Amino acid sequence: MAEADGATAPPRPSPDPDDVTWIEPPRCPECGASVRVYPTNYDRWVSLAMVELPAKDVPAAFRWRLTRVPDRSPVPTDILAVRVRGIDPLPSEPVAPAHHMMCVPE
Repeated sequence: MAEADGATAPPRPSPDPDDVTWIEPPRCPECGASVRVYPTNYDRWVSLAMVELPAKDVPAAFRWRLTRVPDRSPVPTDILAVRVRGIDPLPSEPVAPAHHMMCVPE
């Protein structure tokens, strides 16, 4: 299921709590573009594009949504990437496209 969804990214490294240096977003090894890496709801990691696009511009196989992990705190503790399935989003609704949809190798 993970390979079919494109959720094959390595997990992001755990930052040292005492380190105050800026953390750059990871880069795609094929095209060099910045990507957002998020855990999925089935314990894998996926690389998403840095921008959200309207659902009409993203093929159904590459659509992801970012959802907050339920918690009592108003501050988001973590965010999960969930594949858009079942109910199609409205054409203008923003979705996060998988990076491999937009990847153009150098």
